[in-house]
Formats: sequence, structure tokens, C-alpha cells
Amino acid sequence: MIKVLFICHGNICRSPMAEFVMKDLVGKRGLEAKFKIASAATSTEEIGNPVYPPARRKLAEHGIGCEGHAARQLRRSDYHDWDYLVGMDGANLRNMNRICGGDPQKKLSLLLDYTGRPRDVADPWYTGDFDQTWEDVNAGCRALLDYILNQ
Repeated sequence: MIKVLFICHGNICRSPMAEFVMKDLVGKRGLEAKFKIASAATSTEEIGNPVYPPARRKLAEHGIGCEGHAARQLRRSDYHDWDYLVGMDGANLRNMNRICGGDPQKKLSLLLDYTGRPRDVADPWYTGDFDQTWEDVNAGCRALLDYILNQ
């Protein structure tokens, strides 16, 4: 089983969007049984909260549901439990390294590093631009899935 954990600051916008987009992509290929996909936060600010309503609406526009999500914080043990820990921006990656105690197995990465345009995923919490975040997350998840399947 291939285990992918997406991570952002609060686990209510970008990382759950990536989680549910990746689940949708995997499902469309009939690969659900081969993947475990979830998301987490580097902070404690939103623990227990559902997907932020504008992010939920953006997913719904594309026929993707996100019911049952409750934000949770990344734990040090996640490093050993997951194959890919994928952050949304540089601040996430620094916090992931701190929480996980480093990255000796090279499991930590940024989502858009798998694309031809590596950069941070746009943070809609600050920009309000969920269209750009959707584009970033969708492109990143497609590239990440291709990368994983070609390993």
C-alpha cells in the first residue's frame, strides 16, 4: 500500500483539497485499494474543524466531496507511518522537518515540486483565490500520482 499524507498549516484548505483530489484521481483509475491518503496540519489552530466552506465549495464544483474530514495535527510518528509527506509551502516543509525530527529517508516534499513549475501552493486563506489553489492542487496531485506510479 502506498501511503500519502498531505500537510498544510491548518488542515482546512490546501491539504484537505489535495487529499480529496488525490482520492478522486486514484478512484478514477480504480486504484483505491493500493493507496491510503489523508491530510494533517502543522499547527493546532484548527484541530477538529471540517474543510473550510470555500474550499469545500471549490471541491464540489468539480464533483468532489470531502465529508467527514476533521483537521488533525502532524505527529512525529507519522514520519514512520507514511511513505510520502507532502507539504504545500516552504513554511510547512520547515515545520514538517521540525515535527518529524528531520528527514533521513527523504519522505518530505512539496506538492508542486512534482510539476514543471516548482513553487508554493497558493494559500487561499490569505489570498481568497480558491481558483488558483484548485489549479495548483490539481496539477500537483496529477504530477505526484504520475511520479508514484512510475517508481
